[in-house]
Parts: sequence; structure tokens; C-alpha cells
Amino acid sequence: MKEGQNDIFYITGESEKAVENSPFLEKLKKKGYEVLYMVDAIDEYAIGQHKEFEGKKLVSATKEGLKLEESEEEKKRKEELKEKFEGLYKVIKDVLGDMERIMKAQALRDSSMGGYMSSKKTMEVNPENAIMDELRKRAEADKNDKSVKDRVLLLFETALLTSGFSLDEPNIFGSRIHRMLKVGLSIDDDDVVEADAEMPPLEDDADAEGSKMEEVD
Repeated sequence: MKEGQNDIFYITGESEKAVENSPFLEKLKKKGYEVLYMVDAIDEYAIGQHKEFEGKKLVSATKEGLKLEESEEEKKRKEELKEKFEGLYKVIKDVLGDMERIMKAQALRDSSMGGYMSSKKTMEVNPENAIMDELRKRAEADKNDKSVKDRVLLLFETALLTSGFSLDEPNIFGSRIHRMLKVGLSIDDDDVVEADAEMPPLEDDADAEGSKMEEVD
């Protein structure tokens, strides 16, 4: 362990690749901290039974609210970015919050989702990423921009995949990718073949979300 590292950090995941793609790992590596990879099925259960090792606390790097020591310069920069991205954070929370409610509605009708719902996932946003900065600008221009909401969901679904999780509705994810390709290639809706008719619409406002919840099987 690096001198000054007071805790034993660990990350659990379905594979070593999933752990290496974790944004939480990147944060710790930047500080030079050592991190335990726990990728076996029994690891997450076993680590839950132990709180420390040789006087060092065992701390999950993916724990919500994890605090790392920061310099005054780092603290100042963090506060500036937090204030700058406040509007986008609210949009993201609104979008993913609506998604969670829909998933819960599905879980009530499908007991097989119980295990998935019981595992809370945390999406971490990197405010220094160029994509996030562009989304921030668009959200500031129009907080109800449907394309921003759609891209937020796409980023969330992509984060799930790169973290080693599976998607409950991969066909919708594929439709979002398809739509992004059309936008990038400047293809108008009038040019779309009938095969695209089943593509889900862009995420709409709260009223539309409520209607979708009523339609969930």
C-alpha cells in the first residue's frame, strides 16, 4: 500500500475486465492507491463478513459517498465543477429516477427481477469528459431537451455493459444506438424504412413517463 493509504480498497465485479473498466478504479489509481480485485462469485459475500484486516479497514471503492483525501486545489476544482454541472446533474437524476420507477413497476409483476432490483447501482459522472460538457451545454439551453434525456439513458446503459452487467431490455438499447447512428449520418426520419417503426420514441416529459408506466406488463 502507498504511504498514507489508510484503508484497504476493493472492487467487486463479474470479471477482471469489468473491474478495470470501473471509473471508481481510475479515481483510486490516480492517487496511486492499491486496490483489491474481487471477481469470484463468493468474494462479495465473503468480504461482507469482514470489516478489517490487520488493523486496516476494508472499504468498497464503489461505496456511495466514498471520501478520499484531497488537496485544497482539488477541493476548489471539485466545487467549481459541481456548481457548473448542477443543472445537468438534476436532469440526469430526473431521467434515471423515472427509469427506476418503471423498473420497480416491472419488478412487482415479475419476481425474477427481484435480485436485480435489490442491487443498487451507482452511476458516476466525470464532469471533465467532453461528452458530459456538451450535454451540460444542451441541458442549460433547454432542460427539457429530449435528445439530452435519450443520451443520458444511453450513457447509463453503456456504463452497465462496460461494468459487466446485462441489460434487461437490450433491444431498446440497440434502438438508441440505431437512432444515434441516424443522427450522426444526418438521415431524416422520412428516409427511414418501415423496419424502424418499432423504435422507441425519445424520452418525453413526466406525463409521458407516467403513461409508459401504465403500459408496462
